[in-house]
Amino acid sequence: MHIQNYILLAGVVLLSACSSGGGRADEGPQPPQGGGAGEGGEPATEQYANPVIPYSVPDPTCIRTADGAYYLYGTEDIRNLPILRSDDLVNWKQVGTAFTDQTRPTEVEGASLWAPEIRYIKGKYVLFYSLAIWGQEWVSTIGYAVADRPEGPFTEKGIVFSSHDVGVQNSIDEFLYEEDGKYYMLWGSFRGIYLMELDVTDDLVITPKKETKQQVAGTAFEAVNLWKRDGYYYLFASIGTCCEGVNSTYTTVVGRSQSLSGPYVAKDGTPMLDNGYTTVIARSTAFVGPGHNSVLQTDDAGQTWMLYHGYQANRADDGRMVLLDRVQWDEDGWPYVAGAQPSLKADMPVINR
Repeated sequence: MHIQNYILLAGVVLLSACSSGGGRADEGPQPPQGGGAGEGGEPATEQYANPVIPYSVPDPTCIRTADGAYYLYGTEDIRNLPILRSDDLVNWKQVGTAFTDQTRPTEVEGASLWAPEIRYIKGKYVLFYSLAIWGQEWVSTIGYAVADRPEGPFTEKGIVFSSHDVGVQNSIDEFLYEEDGKYYMLWGSFRGIYLMELDVTDDLVITPKKETKQQVAGTAFEAVNLWKRDGYYYLFASIGTCCEGVNSTYTTVVGRSQSLSGPYVAKDGTPMLDNGYTTVIARSTAFVGPGHNSVLQTDDAGQTWMLYHGYQANRADDGRMVLLDRVQWDEDGWPYVAGAQPSLKADMPVINR
């Protein structure tokens, strides 16, 4: 995804995710459970209103830490990648930035920092990010940094791979998935979505296993993330244009597979390799361009939630704000958001603190 300042100059675009474990194995220390309504419990009656972050923090990614707090990171409309903290997924406060002008990555001269992804790996907080220059797709590079605490400071570790390294134009919008002790990266933007296994050492040297690279979705998608539930892998993605204000066509979509490597298909059976998809959230009169969602978050009542960005239609010049909606599951196991649109108000997540 791209930076708002660049949007004013060139219609810039870009990447995310909120990690919690529910259906996932890679998202770090989990808060203590218990005392909640439990799976299928009644939702909280207190309500919140969208947007939950009323200023531009595109491409959200977030993690829940052992003390139950949430930390969210976004593309640098706020320079050097903003970090925000919340106790309830609704009320957020900025607590810093991942980098400073002195510590920000410099591997790609003139690049901006897009689409961060936060993980907890081998006792460290690992922040992946895209280094990109608008309009120079072969420059696109994925790097990473590490920290002892979710609020940083983060120290860059280097490059995972570049577009040239893996032969994939526009190698951005990275997403890390862990399963059975193995690490995988999904990435790509309108030049195909790819999956590749990574080698991750105990001291967090991360390198690609290039021989495992394979394409899993076509050229309609970017900003992918994965969620596993009841034997299916759900590949969430965004289609359309992310960054054109009220004219943005970004839409959140999904396909699923019984295998990590695919084939992923839409509800009607069309393969995602053929650009098939099922819509989850589309524009409304109040919000446009809803997309680049975080990986789903499970609350303490077993409900699943999605953080994503969108423009408030009557405040489009204020950029891509962060919205929150509950993801429900139909009788066939397909995810949906009520009305297939961003909510104006909804019941609060159930969070035990």
